[in-house]
Amino acid sequence: MSIRSVTIVGLGLIGGSVARAARRKNRRTIRAVDPSETSRAFARANGIADEVASPDEAQAAGWFAPGASDLVVLGTPVPATIEWLERLRALGYDGIVTDVASTKQAVAAFADSLQAPYRFVGGHPMTGSERSGVEAAAETLFDGAYYILTPTAHTDTDAYRRVHAFVTSLGARVISIDATAHDEAVAVVSHVPHVAAAALVELASERAESGGADVLRLAAGGFKDTTRVAAGSPELWTSICLDNADALASGIADLERLLEEFRIRVLARDAEAVRAWFERPAEVRRSLPAQWVPETARLTQLSVPVTDRPGVVGAVTTAASRAGCNIEDIEIDHRSEASAVLRLVLTDEGDIDALVRDLAEAGFEPVVSPLEEGAS
Repeated sequence: MSIRSVTIVGLGLIGGSVARAARRKNRRTIRAVDPSETSRAFARANGIADEVASPDEAQAAGWFAPGASDLVVLGTPVPATIEWLERLRALGYDGIVTDVASTKQAVAAFADSLQAPYRFVGGHPMTGSERSGVEAAAETLFDGAYYILTPTAHTDTDAYRRVHAFVTSLGARVISIDATAHDEAVAVVSHVPHVAAAALVELASERAESGGADVLRLAAGGFKDTTRVAAGSPELWTSICLDNADALASGIADLERLLEEFRIRVLARDAEAVRAWFERPAEVRRSLPAQWVPETARLTQLSVPVTDRPGVVGAVTTAASRAGCNIEDIEIDHRSEASAVLRLVLTDEGDIDALVRDLAEAGFEPVVSPLEEGAS
């Protein structure tokens, strides 16, 4: 049931890194598809994939035919991802499809609307670099990084489990949340910070052009760290911002409100108010975890008897996300054609008691137990 063959469409930073990471620990057959001859040549020269082709060449060679591969990873922006979902449906591809697009609502809605033979599981790795393109791809890009999966009511249980296992094998840490909640969250933790970083660089540039020649000369240390992401691809970030326009605009408005509040306190020369404004962010920032390393002794197994129906895995994993619980592993134990036990291995984070109550109120009968030594 494991993923043994993968076709990656889009050899950018993420797609190239998926290819590299997928080959690091597990021997898999990797095919890569990209319209750019430069990207394809780099992938061939550096052994990023076993086979490399243009989209038309890949289609002619039957790479997207029924049974051609276990998994197709769409490493493309949202508009191209939607086009590829339709293209794969038309070609009759019947394996599993996942994507890495930075916004999820449009992709999830389109995938759900298709009567496709493949099974789709939405995804978004929360990692990246100020560099772009396959030249920047790294096999360690996903190590310890959060990787979001966005199951819906139509998500196939087994497909979700297999994508979860594949993503974990890349070195990432999986979190499952609803597509709408995902887009609202990344607007605040990813998209607004990118806009803010770009604005800071533009501010420094304007001051330098207006006579403050030393501004950019002094731009080192903290300024470079804070604004690193502003060096990212303008084309990519234009697409991301427009795909998530409403949530991004709301986040920018909230940031403006906070900055205006701070501006007023500074002009009033109110030291206590300024200190108080800094205090909470400092406390929250210090509480953010460093690299995550699970300890077997602190893992918990959650067993949930379920009827094997569309959407059940999404209901359970989304409940885990609401309770702040992170899933280290997941498996499905089929008891009959129509029933199964969904087993989640949870880290020591979040409120497991709240998760159990939430699932019970939804009609499930969850059972919690310590993870047996050696189990996973």
